[in-house]
Amino acid sequence: MIRAKKRAARQPYFGKRYHTPGTAPGTLTGAIASATTPVHIRLVDYSPEKLLLTEDAEITDCLTYIERDTVTWVHLQGDPPPDMLRTLGETFHLHPLAMEDVLNTGQRPKVEPFDHQLFLVMSLPVFQGEEVITRQISLFANARYIVSFCEGADDPFMPLVKRLQTKSSNLRKRGADYLLYGILDLVIDQGFPVLESFGLHLEELEDNIAESGGGRALLDRIHILKRELILLRRMVWPQREVITQLLRENHDFIGEDTRIFLRDCYDHTVQIMDLLETYRDMAGSILDIYLSSVSNRLNETMRVLAVISTIFIPMTFVAGVYGMNFDRSNPLSMPELGWAYGYPVFWLLMIGIACGMIIFFKRKGWF
Repeated sequence: MIRAKKRAARQPYFGKRYHTPGTAPGTLTGAIASATTPVHIRLVDYSPEKLLLTEDAEITDCLTYIERDTVTWVHLQGDPPPDMLRTLGETFHLHPLAMEDVLNTGQRPKVEPFDHQLFLVMSLPVFQGEEVITRQISLFANARYIVSFCEGADDPFMPLVKRLQTKSSNLRKRGADYLLYGILDLVIDQGFPVLESFGLHLEELEDNIAESGGGRALLDRIHILKRELILLRRMVWPQREVITQLLRENHDFIGEDTRIFLRDCYDHTVQIMDLLETYRDMAGSILDIYLSSVSNRLNETMRVLAVISTIFIPMTFVAGVYGMNFDRSNPLSMPELGWAYGYPVFWLLMIGIACGMIIFFKRKGWF
C-alpha cells in the first residue's frame, strides 16, 4: 500500500489531459499528453460455435468482421496516437467528440448515446507500485461490436478473453450487450481488492498509533491515505450514475435479460461507495486519534515538567533567602549561617521539602 516516503511521481490532484483552450471540438491533435506506451490491438470475433482471437491485429483487418452476424470485440491497450485514433474513428464511424475524450484521458465516468452506438467512460482503479491510480476505460458499443480502450501497459481484460475461449461460457452464448456487461462488471469489481488493501492499511495505521503513539512519518501516511481515498471516490462515484442511466434509458441492443445483470453491477457500485465512505470516515477518525495521542503525550510531558518545577519552587525560595548578603554583626541577621551544622541542616531541609511534596503529589494522584 502507501508508504510515507517521497516518490518521484505522484498522482496529481488534476490528472485530466486537455487541449489548448480555444481548440475546435473533436480535435485529435495538440493534446497535452505524454503517450509513451505502445499500442496493442486485440481482435476477438465469436459466436456460440466458433471463436477467432487475433493478437497484434491491424485496424483494417477489424472492419471485415464487424459487418458479420458474429460479435466482434476490438481492444486497444496502450496510448494510441492521434493519427491512429483518427483512422479508427473513420473506420468504425466513431463520433469525433467521443474520440477526443478517448485521447484526453482523465474524463469523468459517463455514458453518451450517439446515433448507432453508445460511448462509455469508466475508471479502473489499479496499483502502480505502492500507489493507487485510476486508468480510463473507454467503450464504444452497439449490437454487433464493442471497441474498447485502456491506457497503460497492463491489460485488465485477459480474464474475459479466457472466458470467451471456453465454449460453454455465457459470454459465447449471448450477444454484445452481455459482453458490455462483462467489461463493466470487471471494471467495477476491481474496486473491491483495492478497497480491501485500503482496509488492511487502515488497520496497520491504527496498530502503529496504539503501539508507538505516532510520529511525523505516520502523519504523512494518514494524509496520503486520505488524499487517495478522495481521488478514488471522485473517479468511482459517477460509475453508479453510468449503470443507472443504462438501466433507465431504453437502448435497443441491451436486452431485458442483460438488464438483470446490470442491476447486479449497480449493487456492486453501491457496495463500493459504502466501503469508500466508511474508509474515509475511518481515516478521519485515525487522524483524530493520532492528534489526541500527540496531545496526550504533550500533556504527560507538561505534567512531569510542572511537577519538577513545583518541587523546586520552595527549594529555590529557601536557597534565595539564605543567599542574601546581610551583615552578620547583627545577631538577628541569619544566625544559622554561623552554626557548625548549618550547611548539612540546609540540605536536609531541601531533601525533606522535595520528598514531602513528592509524597503529597502521589497521594493526590497527580502523577
